[in-house]
Amino acid sequence: MWHPIKHYRTIHHHKMLVMRYCFRCGLYRQGLLHDLSKLSPVEFLAGAKYWQGSCSPNNAQRQAEGYSAAWLHHKGRNRHHLEYWIDYAPDGDHKMAGMRMPPRYVAEMICDRIAASRNYLGADYTDAAAWNYYDRSKDHYILHPETRAQLETALRLLRDRGEEACFAYIRRDLLGRRR
Repeated sequence: MWHPIKHYRTIHHHKMLVMRYCFRCGLYRQGLLHDLSKLSPVEFLAGAKYWQGSCSPNNAQRQAEGYSAAWLHHKGRNRHHLEYWIDYAPDGDHKMAGMRMPPRYVAEMICDRIAASRNYLGADYTDAAAWNYYDRSKDHYILHPETRAQLETALRLLRDRGEEACFAYIRRDLLGRRR
């Protein structure tokens, strides 16, 4: 079943949340440009076809087709996804490794995770939601140790002390901004 309007509303709501969070961090350009690739045909059409409202349509496309062309397109164009930063380790052993993400993309990734949790959980959202989602899969993520520490610090602050503590950490410690 095709749900282009419902899918558009979902991505628009997500984008507005991320924009609001990025603005709180002083990342105005990233907030405005966040996830524009979701409007490209390869991403939007798959999203409309596999829309469920409670989780990413990429999972449903992956189950139905064996891979998600939408996700492969999306992660390759959006630097706030940790998967964008996976490459061969620089030591030459041909092992895949997470590269260090620039702080502004780590900050956007955190904003994206909070917004996705809020978007998909609706009234069931709590400040622990983004940590809980991360914690279920963290052992499978290929992340640079510094990036992992930054992400985990922010998500723990959100979980334990709330949004203001999380965003203060992002502004002060990740981005070096005073407010």
